[in-house]
Amino acid sequence: MKHKMITSIIRILMTATGILCFIWFAIPLSLSVNLNIGNATGLAVSSLLILLGIFLPFIKRLVHKWKAHPIKRWLYRVPIAAVCIITVLVVVESGLMIVAANKAPSENVTVVVLGCRVYGERPSLSMVERLEAAYEFLAKNEQANCVLSGGMGTGENISEAECMYRYLVEKGIDASRLYKEEQSTTTRENLLFAKEIIAENGLEPEIAIATSDYHVYRAGRIAESLDMEYSAIPGQTAIWLFPTYYVRELYGILYEWVF
Repeated sequence: MKHKMITSIIRILMTATGILCFIWFAIPLSLSVNLNIGNATGLAVSSLLILLGIFLPFIKRLVHKWKAHPIKRWLYRVPIAAVCIITVLVVVESGLMIVAANKAPSENVTVVVLGCRVYGERPSLSMVERLEAAYEFLAKNEQANCVLSGGMGTGENISEAECMYRYLVEKGIDASRLYKEEQSTTTRENLLFAKEIIAENGLEPEIAIATSDYHVYRAGRIAESLDMEYSAIPGQTAIWLFPTYYVRELYGILYEWVF
């Protein structure tokens, strides 16, 4: 009886967690975010968790039978090993994200705001989060300059740099402190072209990367590969968006490590 009760509790917890996670990853899809590898993975894992919770008794019986078979005994260990490896990767990557996001800048660094999606001429929520973080730093450090980096993509009527420029000027930042880089389309180009602007205008070569909290580590690795000394000005990602972009970033970091 006790064993059945424990199994029932585990089933309820697994199913409820799966449903909550599914909703969490589905919310951005219902609002403004397109399907990407982050929310697709989240929805798939959530669905798997729901199914595991529903069919847990059947799965336990199947595993018990497989344990008695010398070959099948190894087969059921494969997914367990995969989960362990993935867990270790997630923990390591998450730790690196946290450390990078807490790399505080000095007073007179050059802020580099990385580009993010623009809807027509309106900044996306992620861009606003980055800009608010940059604004707070620039308002407190009046000698610091800022490079706004981002070209114009599909569905954008102005460049990302121009959108960021307008936002910060409207907030009261002196336009003479802002330098627009309007050609880049990737994070590497953001930083590479920003480095050229910094050199051309004699700005402080040490940079503070203003980007989403989850993105600082990968952007920092790219900066280091370009021989740029960096610190972080992280924008805090909205809680309803964080899981989608966090999972997508896990893939991005792995890609950066491998390639």
